[in-house]
Amino acid sequence: MSQQGGETRGRGRGRGRGRGRGRGRGRGRGRGRGRGRGRGRGRQRQKEVWKPLTKLGVLVNSGKIKSIDEIYEYSLPIKEPEIVDYFFPGKDDLMDEVVKIMSVQKQTKAGQRTRFKAIVVCGDKKGHVGLGIKVAKETAQAINGALRLAKLSMIPVRLGYWGNRLGDPHTIPTKVTGKCGSVRVRLIPAPRGAGIVAAKVSAKILSYAGIQDVYTSSRGKSATLPNFIGACFNAVAKTYEFFTPNLWNLKPAQLIPYERYSQYLKNKKEQDKLVEGEKDDKKL
Repeated sequence: MSQQGGETRGRGRGRGRGRGRGRGRGRGRGRGRGRGRGRGRGRQRQKEVWKPLTKLGVLVNSGKIKSIDEIYEYSLPIKEPEIVDYFFPGKDDLMDEVVKIMSVQKQTKAGQRTRFKAIVVCGDKKGHVGLGIKVAKETAQAINGALRLAKLSMIPVRLGYWGNRLGDPHTIPTKVTGKCGSVRVRLIPAPRGAGIVAAKVSAKILSYAGIQDVYTSSRGKSATLPNFIGACFNAVAKTYEFFTPNLWNLKPAQLIPYERYSQYLKNKKEQDKLVEGEKDDKKL
């Protein structure tokens, strides 16, 4: 009996300790991390406040410039991707897609260095499209960098008609040609219902630009994807290279926003300097 009792005690202790410790540690760590560091913290976080660094960003953030088309009207360069996010706040307003992720190599003295190239297209399917290409050591960095460049390179796309001006514009107004490297891409207006007659890569840019019907043709080494998609992007950008008489604007010329709101920008800059000076004094 004593031997059996000893065996049962030994088994009981071993099982009890093993289960008790295992459950206790697992539950304690799981709950602690989940509540403190996981979803709980993420929900309480607030969106970072955008602090513009350029004159255009200040005017956009203050509401002086009310549409992105006003920026294109005066050919103002966009140097902050937050400006595009301001005009397209929702996910459905501005869509993006990773077209391709490829590895690129460079031969160095230490050996072969491999990095990743990401190609991203973004647009609202209503006449605005952007293309970004970025190379980085990691895939995530390349995608994020390409998305930022796509927003910075966003351009307006002019839409038109093939025949009668009925309904919404569905194609490009004229024939245009874009080139990048050895690749040449030509876009030709198409009748309503023809669809986008193009390769998969170029069709993505055309669809994100809001073009519904178009014929395409390409020449050169179109297998080189960055050059092929770049030529298509350049062709789309040429739709606004010239204005036809129906787009001639007869309203009087106005000052560019920088000159129109020069006094506001000056006062804003002085206020920011005072705020920064007060913060430095508090730190001291």
